[in-house]
Amino acid sequence: MTAVRRRRAAGPLFVAPFLALFLLLFLAPLGYAAYLSLFQNRLIGGNVFVGLDNYTQALRDPQLLHGVGRVALFFVIQVPLMLLLALLFALALDSGLLRLTRVIRLGIFVPYAVPSVVAALMWGYLYGPDFGPFAQLSRDLGLPAPHFLSDGWMLGSLANIVTWEFVGYNMIILYAALRTIPQELYEAAAMDGAGAWRIAWSVKLPALKPALLLTLLFSVIGSFQLFNEPNLLMKIAPDVISSSYTANLYAYSLAFTGQQVNYAATVSFLLGLVIVIASYAVLLTANRRRTP
Repeated sequence: MTAVRRRRAAGPLFVAPFLALFLLLFLAPLGYAAYLSLFQNRLIGGNVFVGLDNYTQALRDPQLLHGVGRVALFFVIQVPLMLLLALLFALALDSGLLRLTRVIRLGIFVPYAVPSVVAALMWGYLYGPDFGPFAQLSRDLGLPAPHFLSDGWMLGSLANIVTWEFVGYNMIILYAALRTIPQELYEAAAMDGAGAWRIAWSVKLPALKPALLLTLLFSVIGSFQLFNEPNLLMKIAPDVISSSYTANLYAYSLAFTGQQVNYAATVSFLLGLVIVIASYAVLLTANRRRTP
């Protein structure tokens, strides 16, 4: 009995470090932010409890609504393209038709190893209308310089940076999922006369659905948390990217530039709620398609 009790007590002891860090680094800050969102710092009276007034104000805030709408459009444009490229690369690497697959795999993954700050600075230089190589090449050819940092091009320019960064990350997830498919399935499909394209469509793609769903969920969270890239490009194109260009950037600006900590906490909570709703919608849609 003593040995059984010891084994039962060992489980909570192993989990305790994670729970302590989870409580200290996640739940405690989250609870404190929820507490701040219920107050307003006024000139007369200091911190005053206002209940849900900050949330009512945020739901009517055009800057926040435009920021959320902009990242939603970014998600619709960028994520399908990124996941399609990641899928094509993963299928190509798994096909066995390419040489130097390790080198190619590493080359596709390397951009993810570059910090997003460095990537944004690098692409900001490439996009530059004065000294950027694209602009200089266009002038040498007698063509007008492309306006990558203009209002009409900015969202696409940001999408290109994020796609360049995360195609390799998603490719690795999909490629790892492909490597877990039993070889017997390929052999059975080949015996039935299926070619490479048919095997990819009927065997590999169905097996990749859980991995694709995982990458899609990661992309939902990452898209609505878009911050580093617009924050850095704002220094280059301040007339195009404002402090409220994305919801995450807006919350940061409210807290650290406008000193509106309470309202920034409210905006952050609403952004988290949007992410939860979008993620749940993706999961619900995927589950409905699986249900016969």
